Amino acid sequence: MTPAPHPAALDPAQVTGPYLDVLLVAVAALWGALAGSALPRAVHRFAVPAGEPWRSACPAGHPLPRLLGRARCGVCPADSARYGPAAPALSLATALACAALALATGTRPELAVWLLLTPGAVLLTVVDLRVRRLPDVLTLPLAAAALALLGLAALAPEHAGHWPTALYGALALGAGYLLLFIVNPDGMGFGDVKLALGAGAVLGWYGWGTLLLGTFAGFACGALYGGALVVLGRAGRRTAIPFGPFMLAGVLLGVLAGAYSA
Repeated sequence: MTPAPHPAALDPAQVTGPYLDVLLVAVAALWGALAGSALPRAVHRFAVPAGEPWRSACPAGHPLPRLLGRARCGVCPADSARYGPAAPALSLATALACAALALATGTRPELAVWLLLTPGAVLLTVVDLRVRRLPDVLTLPLAAAALALLGLAALAPEHAGHWPTALYGALALGAGYLLLFIVNPDGMGFGDVKLALGAGAVLGWYGWGTLLLGTFAGFACGALYGGALVVLGRAGRRTAIPFGPFMLAGVLLGVLAGAYSA
């Protein structure tokens, strides 16, 4: 029988590698939990119907001192102080997304980009679900941030993507959604067109295959959800549904697949 190797004879990378992966995922999940817990107040501020100004006060009219934080007023009575979405739900969703991205991406520099963009994507998802609106003040900065941060990641060693393809992906997907909006403005909101710029940049980082996969996944998720509503009798064939959350779900699936295969 061959004796087991002495621990001193093991390659340090073989020992530290799994622990490093676990630590990376844990740190990413912790970041997501903290970032997600700060989103409820931003959801309250931006989840307003089109044409109305952004909220700057709680429902009772007390001013909001900060953009981010728990949706709880420090002036209102305790039984009516909470006015926005529950922080634990947003914290859990953001933490799970960040952990999955860390597991797929590893220590490559683009992971920092995904972790910084994920809270914004979660915020957009919740706002669109609440008021069927993707505010320009969120979608356009998200697209600019994606391209800028990926440009920095492209300068770092060991990155696995291509910044020019991210730029071309943003332009291509934005143009594709613009065409859909022109052909059928009732079926595609212009906010989706602007969100497509950031989505195309993120998906394009890993190549055209990832861009196509993430785009198809978004439409597939939306179609499955809409079909389920029709079957359950909760919607008709012409019922409008917010598409932003499904687009962003497709982006997450595409990035996970692209990161694993990179």
